[in-house]
Amino acid sequence: MNKETQNQIQELQMFEQNLQSIMMQKQAFQMEFVEVETALEELSKTSQEVFKIVGNILIKSDKDSLMKELKHKKELLDLRLKSLNSQEKEISEQSEKLREKVLSKIQGK
Repeated sequence: MNKETQNQIQELQMFEQNLQSIMMQKQAFQMEFVEVETALEELSKTSQEVFKIVGNILIKSDKDSLMKELKHKKELLDLRLKSLNSQEKEISEQSEKLREKVLSKIQGK
C-alpha cells in the first residue's frame, strides 16, 4: 500500500471519529431539547407558583419569564441540532467519497 493510500485511510479514520463526536453531541442536545419541551408543556398546564433550579438551589420564578427563557433555549437547541445535522451530512458524504476512492485503489492492486 502506498503512502497516499495510507494517508487517505488515516483521513477516513479521522472523518469517522469526527462523525462519532458529532453524533454524541447531537444525542446530548436532543435529550436536552426533549427536556425543555417537556418543561414547557408542564409549565403551560400549571397555574400555581413556579420554580427553577439554579445551581443547587430552587428559586421562585415568574411563569411568563420562565416560559420565555425556555422557548429561547429551545430555539437555540434547535439551531444547534440543525447545524450538527448539516455537519453530520457533510462529513458522511466526504467520508463515503473517500471510502470509495480508497477501496477502488486497494481493489485495483
